[in-house]
Amino acid sequence: MTATHLSGLPALFNPEQFQGRGKSRRYFEGWYFKVVNASESEAFAIIPGIAIDESGQRQAFIQILDGKRQTAIYHKFDFENFHSKKNEFNIRIGNNTFTQKQIELDLPGISGGLEFSSLVPWPKPWYSPGIMGPYAFVPFLECYHGIVSMDHAINGQLKVSDHSVDFTGGCGYTEKDWGRSFPSAYVWMQSNHFSLPGISVKASVAKIPWLGGSFVGFIAGIWLHDRLIRFTTYNGSTLKRLQVDPLHVELILENRQYHLSILAYRETATSLASPIQGMMEGRIEESMTSTLEITLTDRNINRVILQDAGRNTGLEVAGKIGEIVTSDNGSVV
Repeated sequence: MTATHLSGLPALFNPEQFQGRGKSRRYFEGWYFKVVNASESEAFAIIPGIAIDESGQRQAFIQILDGKRQTAIYHKFDFENFHSKKNEFNIRIGNNTFTQKQIELDLPGISGGLEFSSLVPWPKPWYSPGIMGPYAFVPFLECYHGIVSMDHAINGQLKVSDHSVDFTGGCGYTEKDWGRSFPSAYVWMQSNHFSLPGISVKASVAKIPWLGGSFVGFIAGIWLHDRLIRFTTYNGSTLKRLQVDPLHVELILENRQYHLSILAYRETATSLASPIQGMMEGRIEESMTSTLEITLTDRNINRVILQDAGRNTGLEVAGKIGEIVTSDNGSVV
């Protein structure tokens, strides 16, 4: 896509689509495809996107995070190699294609194709277009977030270095971010590998700039076989606890019906490029080998409905974490 193609209104009610039409400075957009094979011996995060700095310099990129080998490679492309289709999630960077249901890779060290089925998207009614809820309508936020699929099946193969990896029977997760910069402090975690299939957990807490000040926002979703249980800043949920130390992240959230407790175990992380005012000049650390313990309690009947451990957990702890951790009484320090 050339500069003249970046025009028109963003696809507000379809956050998985390209949102950057009309953006000419201080803007990034990236999609995050997590894929794990059936034996769980291979785990990758494949991150295509674009970045535009304050002066209007543009680039496209594809980051490849090898979660098991703890390596990351950043492939930079001229912006003219980025193309997107209107009114659908379909982007192309060079010879690499990304849609809701498939990816095709042709990069040094990794190539091949994967197909996704039985996707679990985040609901997007007219009054709440995706995981951002009513905040999706706010035009000045630093960073926006979208869930493409909480959980899905994978079919296909990738050639990694000199060997072929079969991902058939594995499972994946896809999300995205867009805006100017990642939050100055945040925690993010995700797993869809539990003792039973059909369970996926995603949770994040972040410092959100707001009208000259800031607040601590949070979003968590628990896909439990056939229903999505939500804990968000905008649906009356409460952040009861966030504590971070070198070994753990402890998160407790509560809404009118459910109490959620997560204890994530931090593992060795790998450095990734992240956006600062549009350009990919920041650095964050992500692990794909962490684990988390989750307990979900139905408060109405005082019964635990989910108690399990998640494997292959993606975990990021970034920025000035002291700005979002809570005191013992649950208030932000």
